[in-house]
Order: sequence, then structure tokens, then C-alpha cells
Amino acid sequence: MQILPEMLVMLLLLTDLRLLSSSRIAACIQTVVLQAILLACMTLAASWGHLTLEVMGVVLSTVLVKGLLLPWLLRRATREAGVSREVQPFVGFTASVLIGGLLLGLCFVISRPLQQAAPAGSAVLLIPGAMFTILTGLFIIVSRRNALTQVLGYLAMENGVYAFGASLAVEEPMLVEMGILLDMFVAVFVMGIVIYHINREFDHIETDRLSVLKD
Repeated sequence: MQILPEMLVMLLLLTDLRLLSSSRIAACIQTVVLQAILLACMTLAASWGHLTLEVMGVVLSTVLVKGLLLPWLLRRATREAGVSREVQPFVGFTASVLIGGLLLGLCFVISRPLQQAAPAGSAVLLIPGAMFTILTGLFIIVSRRNALTQVLGYLAMENGVYAFGASLAVEEPMLVEMGILLDMFVAVFVMGIVIYHINREFDHIETDRLSVLKD
């Protein structure tokens, strides 16, 4: 059973690299859904010997909100905005993957002291994997022009926070996760409305062009 969390974290790292390398928004949304499923499986694997109603509630909320509701809202916003891919990011996709590799190595270096605080028997890759997911989300936010892609960066960052909380065995994971999910739901809901109105007014949703006034 010990090898299962390690495999799940490795798959999480691969999804981060896919987010960095893909220009298609639909593929990025699918990747975020896969991350939600992986996080749910990680929670179940970590609590397999002592499943509780709280743990099952966290798993269910993760799948429903991150895996179904938020992706549905994003797909709807994509259809309303009429965009399908990130065309001209601030940082190219090949360069993004290379930078992601450097960030991953950095995460392994700076996570060494935190490994001592992790509970015994936890996955060795969990803390650096969680940190890399957070940094991936932050990098997508600052390196992409499309507002929808930036929202996906926020979701990836929140997934990293979720995994990081699981790695340090938070006392009340359900309360923490419910608060984070509520914040992210409101953020994505508001961003969906904003994206719709921006696209209707300016015929695009590239955030770097919003500083140019239009008569």
C-alpha cells in the first residue's frame, strides 16, 4: 500500500507538466479534473486504515466540486468566450516545461527540512509534489495571457495547497478544505462572469490588452 501514494504523487507531477506544456484550454481543464481525482485517491490511500465520515466528506467534496462543478463552469465560460487555446503566452510552452523542471528540482531541495515534520509513513514525494503543484499554478497565472488559463492556474495552486495540507496531516482537514473550496468556488464564479462581460465588450479575454482604453 505504501507504493500507491508515491505513484499518485508521480501522476500529479505529470499533470503539472501537462498544464505547463498544453495550449488547449479543454486539455488543461481535463488535467485539472484528473488532479482532483488523484487528490481524492491520495486522501483515501492516506486514511485507508481509519476511514471516517470526515474523510469521506472531503473525498466526496473534492470529486464533486473540483472534478465536476468547477470544470463545468469553466467549459461553459470557454464556450461563451469562444476561445479554445492559449495563443500567445508571455512564456512559451517549451520554455515553461524547462522552467517547470527547474522549479521541480528547487522543490526537492527546499522541501528536505519539511520532510521531518511529515507524519511517519507518508509518501516521500508528497511534499515536493505539493510544492511543485503550487508553483505550477502560480507560474501559469503570471505567464499566460488568457483569463481562463489563469483561472486554471488558481485551481492548480489550490490543488497544491490541498496536497500540502494532506502531507502535514492537518488536524481538521475537512474544515480547511471546505474553506478553501468555498473561496475557490466564489473566485471561479466571479471570474466566469467577468470573462463573459470582458469578451462581450472587448471581443477578447487576453488580460495584457485590457490596459488599452477603447472608445
